[in-house]
Amino acid sequence: MFVFSNFIKALASIFDIVLSIYMWLIIGRAIISWVTPDPFNPIVRFLYNVTEPVLGFFRRRLPLVYGGLDLAPLLVLIVIVFLQRFLVTTLYEWAMRISMDG
Repeated sequence: MFVFSNFIKALASIFDIVLSIYMWLIIGRAIISWVTPDPFNPIVRFLYNVTEPVLGFFRRRLPLVYGGLDLAPLLVLIVIVFLQRFLVTTLYEWAMRISMDG
């Protein structure tokens, strides 16, 4: 059972890293949106292509408030933190229980 436990731990670690990277990409996208970025810049295009599917999903479901303020990045960050605190922690604890039981 220790192999399955280690697999779950590795999965939780990878999931945590991916969520952290995506969180920084969302933050970078939000910061870039404060200025007028060059839409042909490869970094700007990369950030747009990677974050727009998730941000677009939340934008379609959120009304614009406070004169057009976009709250989608904030909501995505909250969801990422929730997933890190709940799902990743649950996977780690599940792996620990498996290793203790087996």
